[in-house]
Amino acid sequence: MDLLYEWIQNLVCYLVIFTAVLEVLPGKEYKKYIQFFAGLVLILLLVTPILKVTGMEQNFWEIYNNREYEQEKRELLEKDNYFENIDIIDFLPEDWENGEEMETDSGTMER
Repeated sequence: MDLLYEWIQNLVCYLVIFTAVLEVLPGKEYKKYIQFFAGLVLILLLVTPILKVTGMEQNFWEIYNNREYEQEKRELLEKDNYFENIDIIDFLPEDWENGEEMETDSGTMER
């Protein structure tokens, strides 16, 4: 019974907050995007008790966390490849690359 009460309480709180957010929005440009996102969250809230009753909740979170880990791993590998392929010379001014003198605040500097 506590599970049902908690579920209904979560749905009511969510719907009150969602309605307040829609009322506070100054324009209607983003309304459809917020409604889409809110619909996804509502689906998760509605499915949560079914997952708990069937014992699938743990499996759902394991799958979610595994995909999240894989996404973060892929992003880190992409950043690593970017920094491995980058050359410091690309960030130096053209005058420095050509061996010309450069003026700085403290005077001139030769290559």
